[in-house]
Amino acid sequence: MKEKLTTNAIELLKKLIRTQSFSQEEGQTVLLIENWFHSEKILFERSQNNIIAYNKYFDKRKPTILLNSHHDTVKPNSAYTKDPFNPHVEDGKLYGLGSNDAGGCLVSLLATFTYFYARENLKYNFVIVASAEEENSGRNGLNSTLPQLPEIAFAIVGEPTLMQLAIAEKGLVVFDAMVKGTPSHAAHPNEDNSIYKTIQSLEWFRDYTFKKVSSALGEVKMTVTQINAGTQHNVVPGHTDIVIDVRVNDKYSNQEVYDIIKENAPCEVKPRSLRLNSSCIDENHEIVKAGIEMGRKTYGSPTLSDQAVLSCQSLKLGPGDSKRSHSADEFIFVTEIEEGIELYIELLEKIV
Repeated sequence: MKEKLTTNAIELLKKLIRTQSFSQEEGQTVLLIENWFHSEKILFERSQNNIIAYNKYFDKRKPTILLNSHHDTVKPNSAYTKDPFNPHVEDGKLYGLGSNDAGGCLVSLLATFTYFYARENLKYNFVIVASAEEENSGRNGLNSTLPQLPEIAFAIVGEPTLMQLAIAEKGLVVFDAMVKGTPSHAAHPNEDNSIYKTIQSLEWFRDYTFKKVSSALGEVKMTVTQINAGTQHNVVPGHTDIVIDVRVNDKYSNQEVYDIIKENAPCEVKPRSLRLNSSCIDENHEIVKAGIEMGRKTYGSPTLSDQAVLSCQSLKLGPGDSKRSHSADEFIFVTEIEEGIELYIELLEKIV
């Protein structure tokens, strides 16, 4: 059964690569995923461009594991030398946009879910969500399906981790800051130049240290990524705008980080959103212990995923390498998908 599922999963991935599915444009790839469930005779629900399915013997009295990965992609960058929509294998590498992020994870989880679908007397239920709008943190992705789902005991989020255990993931807050000054003609003295005053704010964001350090994710990291001020050479602007990218560890909520910055920063700050929080799973959780028994290593992930919208404990785990994500000539090794399905099944067999 596993061999057939693996073959079918790789073929599905090739079909997904051929089909454009930029975030908010997943209307065709969702049909391919529907076809998977039709062919396996598995009932499913569609919510916008998200697909939801439950194991055959779902029992409300049992805890539920969520399996999730996404079928949307970023747009290909200008450095591609290969057709991003032409799935082809060279030297064991399956090339194509979304092959690594996160098509390989998605089809591996679909195969894993299908493997367990008709199993009776499981300790856990399974629900799988093949989600949309992950790459742009859209509001019609996984987060939009959560009110429809039962209470989740824990989740496995399929993202490329080389099948190592990402037991924590940094959250993200983007802040817009404003340093106010006094506008004036450049020829006259002005002791309240907003651009010069910005130096103090830049130094604060560079030097401020949050006290709580995570064993998995390290420190909260603040990075100034944009500055904008002025429209004319002879006019001192009345304000200077700064954008700050803040990666939040699992010791703080996004709200707590905002409160600290608001109280201490020497400028006005406003968050664009506070909903993309950090996430983690207890190192002593049975799924983590099972993975460690299999020789998997634990680490903290600096990149954002759909874990950010989950309130339950979650583990990021999947075939492929995060360093290939969003890169030119994206690829995943065929053997990574084969091993990914094997490892997902072996891991879950230990606890269900």
